Amino acid sequence: MFSFLSSDRKKARRHAENWLHLARKVYHYRRDLLTGKEVAELTAASNKLHESLKSNEDPSKLRMDSERMEEVIRRYGGPYYNRSGWRENTEVLLVAAILAIGIRTYFVQPFKIPTNSMWPSYYGMTHEIFETSGEAPGAASRVLRKIFLGATRHTEAAPVDGDIRIPVVLRGEQYQLVPPVPVTARRFLVLPRQVLQYTLYVGDQPVHVRVPNDFQFDQVMRETFFPDAPSLGAGLGERFRAQDLRPVRDNLYSVGTGRDVRAGEPVVNFDLLTGDQLFVDRFSYHFVRPRIGDAFVFRTGNIETMRDQDDKYYIKRLVGQPGDTLEIDPPVLLRNGEPISGRPVFERLNTRAEPYSGYVNEGRLAAGRRVTLPDGAYFALGDNSPNSADSRSFGPVPEREIVGRALFIYYPFTRRWGPSQ
Repeated sequence: MFSFLSSDRKKARRHAENWLHLARKVYHYRRDLLTGKEVAELTAASNKLHESLKSNEDPSKLRMDSERMEEVIRRYGGPYYNRSGWRENTEVLLVAAILAIGIRTYFVQPFKIPTNSMWPSYYGMTHEIFETSGEAPGAASRVLRKIFLGATRHTEAAPVDGDIRIPVVLRGEQYQLVPPVPVTARRFLVLPRQVLQYTLYVGDQPVHVRVPNDFQFDQVMRETFFPDAPSLGAGLGERFRAQDLRPVRDNLYSVGTGRDVRAGEPVVNFDLLTGDQLFVDRFSYHFVRPRIGDAFVFRTGNIETMRDQDDKYYIKRLVGQPGDTLEIDPPVLLRNGEPISGRPVFERLNTRAEPYSGYVNEGRLAAGRRVTLPDGAYFALGDNSPNSADSRSFGPVPEREIVGRALFIYYPFTRRWGPSQ
């Protein structure tokens, strides 16, 4: 009996609190549309219901005052009367979305690094190869690696017994790797996205491997099939010279890797680890000039040499401001005739401190060439200089294309988590 009364009282109070909340909303949002008399009536009903709640009136009295509050809101509430829960939730979500878009546009923007042009300061997508199925993490470890490292398993089983082969196209006496094919895949089984599809062969049976567009699957093939070779091309060249070549069709051939598998065994077996995901400060550069050594994000759509390509976001290291003269005397980057300085990373690059490889000559900074930056132009180089497409190839970055500076690596949860270098 007492439990029933307690439940009835709670229900009545909750009902009254909801009407009182709606009354406050009507008052704040429609006060300028109501007459003085209508505002007074709304205020009186609200105060009476508030006093009943405060004095802990019995359920019947609370229900009576709530009904009186409902009558007033029905007359003066306009669109706020009889508002459904889904409409309230939609409003909250829209406000949250507007706030998120505003923050992203003017203050802080999340950014994911796809490539390793800034390695080892920042990681793009990397991989971990498992020689056998027994080496691969179990189910529990896979879940933890997915959560903390963004690891995604890629394994393709052999359809038949046979040797693993890599397709090539012959051009005279030279061969070229068959490029991957762009295909559409489904994210979460629904959202379409474009990926690259590589094809290997087991005997004469094709095996397809799909990876993100910016992932370097060639490196996976080299480490899997030719771990002692300096490059995939060098490993394939040895097999090519050994006449391990087999026609597939037309001008398409396959080169053996020297590795055999049985049906059901993995042809490739690796985890793809997500690139560093960081917050970019879009606010500061409105008030201060970009500084030498900043890891900064910029857009490529209006860089003169890249206008015929898709507009993308790049992250590089800022090494030159308007008026600077730059040149490379490997492994040192010279700024205005002196080794560049101002950040610890420059010292590591200029001295090739492990694992940094130093700066290399290329493009606009080829051996013997210098670049002097005009007004409004900034020079961007990757920390992984031998494997970076940067201002050496596409030229200076216009000031108007600069988005902001790297602020904080928030994912994955590795030793790099924290403030950006």
